[in-house]
Amino acid sequence: MSNRRKFIKKAALGTVGASTAFSYATAKSKSVTTKKAQKKPLVISTWRHGLAANDEAWTQLKKGTPALDAIVAGVGIPEGDPEVRSVGYGGLPDREGKVTLDACIMDQNSDCGSVSFLQGIKHPIAVAKKVLENTPHVMLTGEGALQFALSEGFTEEDLLTEKSEKAWKKWIEKSKYKPVINIENHDTISMLVLDEDGNLSGGCTTSGAAWKMHGRVGDSPIIGAGLFLDNEVGAAAATGLGEAVIRTAGSAMVVELMRQGKSPFEACKEIVERIYNKHKNHKDMEYLQVGFIAINKNGEHAGYSIRPGFNYAVCDDEEGNRMEPATSKIPKKNK
Repeated sequence: MSNRRKFIKKAALGTVGASTAFSYATAKSKSVTTKKAQKKPLVISTWRHGLAANDEAWTQLKKGTPALDAIVAGVGIPEGDPEVRSVGYGGLPDREGKVTLDACIMDQNSDCGSVSFLQGIKHPIAVAKKVLENTPHVMLTGEGALQFALSEGFTEEDLLTEKSEKAWKKWIEKSKYKPVINIENHDTISMLVLDEDGNLSGGCTTSGAAWKMHGRVGDSPIIGAGLFLDNEVGAAAATGLGEAVIRTAGSAMVVELMRQGKSPFEACKEIVERIYNKHKNHKDMEYLQVGFIAINKNGEHAGYSIRPGFNYAVCDDEEGNRMEPATSKIPKKNK
């Protein structure tokens, strides 16, 4: 019996020693991570029109403007640009020739606001922020969203430009819904911000897929699909075919993988590949493009997409405002 007690005591001490060593190694690893130089502030946004959006958001942040206001000002640039055919004023219309807009915004406290199927308001991201601030709701849609916007002082106007109307009339001749990958169709602008205090915010705005059915809503105004963040972990946003992102709760899944310890690149890659695998035999696969951008609390960022062609804009103090190519699951074909 005495020998048995000694054996158990030695085993217990060995377990404690191993546990202590493991805890020390883990703590040391975490310590190394937390000591990593952080890039603050940091702004990233999707596609080339993200450069102009980043410029404005960066200017606002440097003036001390709160992150949500900086996002509204930043993405408001492509929203108001008639040459950007996938966002706001000048966006390509639905099958009935009507421009309908979706947007959402989310802050460090997980408070969020969203509008969908909004017509006649040039800056839906600003309306989404008002939903966050001035209502008990997360999302307003359609006529209700318009009524709310007007009550908040927004002005109703015709968003269908001559160029977009001409493109719509040309489409009517054949009326075939076959999106062109990466070309003025699913080019949502999503923006993620890590501010000076290390807090995360995000926003998303789009005119949605060109020639969509009237009433269609994509992923962009849906918290957890087109945009999601957890201030303890990181933030992610999507661009591409909204239906595929909605089916997989894409942005929320990217953030959850970062919570589990994956880097922004690893998290974006895993969810893109999950979407690809779930849609391999789907009717949408012919023109399926989905991309994600993500940042974590350490200031690491990444982008990943199904097909080549996706890129994103990055702005920080170290390298300024520039474009970064996103890696894709399907490699680019050599000409």
